[in-house]
Amino acid sequence: MSNRFDRRSFLRISGSGLLAAGLAGPLTACGGSDSGSSGGKELVWWDYLVEDARQPGMKALIADIEKQVGVKITRRTFSYAELEPAIIKGAASGDLPDIAIVDNTSMNSFVPQGLLTDLTDRVKEWGQSDAYFEGPWNSGVIDGKTYSVPNNSNCLCLYYNTEMLKEAGVEPPKTWDELAKAAKKLTKGDTFGFAMSAIKTEEGVFQFEPFLWSTGGDLDTFATDGATALAYLKDLVDAGALSKQCVGWTQQDTNNQFVSGRAAMQINGPWQLPALQAQKKVKWGVVPIPVDKKAASCLGGENWVILKTSGKADQCWQAIKRSQEKSVLAKYLDGLGLLPARSDMADAGKWATDPTLKVFVQEFANARPRSYGPNYPQLSQAMAEALQASLTGSSSPQAAAKKAASAITPKLKK
Repeated sequence: MSNRFDRRSFLRISGSGLLAAGLAGPLTACGGSDSGSSGGKELVWWDYLVEDARQPGMKALIADIEKQVGVKITRRTFSYAELEPAIIKGAASGDLPDIAIVDNTSMNSFVPQGLLTDLTDRVKEWGQSDAYFEGPWNSGVIDGKTYSVPNNSNCLCLYYNTEMLKEAGVEPPKTWDELAKAAKKLTKGDTFGFAMSAIKTEEGVFQFEPFLWSTGGDLDTFATDGATALAYLKDLVDAGALSKQCVGWTQQDTNNQFVSGRAAMQINGPWQLPALQAQKKVKWGVVPIPVDKKAASCLGGENWVILKTSGKADQCWQAIKRSQEKSVLAKYLDGLGLLPARSDMADAGKWATDPTLKVFVQEFANARPRSYGPNYPQLSQAMAEALQASLTGSSSPQAAAKKAASAITPKLKK
């Protein structure tokens, strides 16, 4: 999911949600056709990386691409929740960019609708696909064809309050059993031992899926393995170690609980690091998500895509290639507080020396993309409903998993 520092709001809008969400303002006519008013050397670029702290880095990248590729870039920004609907709506109105930075889960929607340029031949000629972590790269590979290049990546890990764990005589947990024991021991007064987002959106599903995958299962075994993951989390709620309020928490809310001292541990991503580094109240550390049978994390991050309607695919491809040159990419990622999707850059940049960032980069080896095809929004909704039903007690984990599986199985891509 991705990658605002104060999110992930991870609101995945699709189907009827698109109609309900609408757009926060009219789209300007800025299509990518060579015959448009933008001119042959102008590229229209859309993204949602809008935080103030990131703008110098974005401007520097754009200036570099303009100089080295010989194009003029017109950039338009959206909120995270608006970008995907804007592109889908733009497909009908004809108002689309040439190039965009999109959430990697958007590939599930954009590719089946024929919105993106097939980059397979260009990538083959480029010859650098093996330089990327498998998960981030595969998020843009659909039915054997490549439709994107990773812009950056992130994943989830476990943050812990070092002083609380030391006081309780608890080591950072490595397994589900250790996490459960630690969470219960750390629960004291108004402090819960563990926190996570379980909100009824993709944001909550993003945090739940590592628990599903850690059982060794997947969506096709949700009736059993999904029940195991749901039951594990429900036991934490029943024990008072995980707040019932987590069903309404975003990942930002979860981090706020951690920073305020109301949670001793939390599942979250690297986009929370600026807030954690800026505060002085809580001393903290990071470890991989505790394991049941198999190490797992959920892959987030953004991908570069070229819209199929653009008449400037060659210029767009040159821009993407320039952005992926190591010296350029290292400055961009450092400037925006992002992590590399390129495995051959694991030892370059701030993440090579920052022990916290190194944990996230190393966890990419266990991070999985949510590449389940065009029906993923419906699959995600079924999981979100099961998570809510289980943690609120309106249904048993077993019944919730069985109901979700009945909705998931027919939607799984064959």
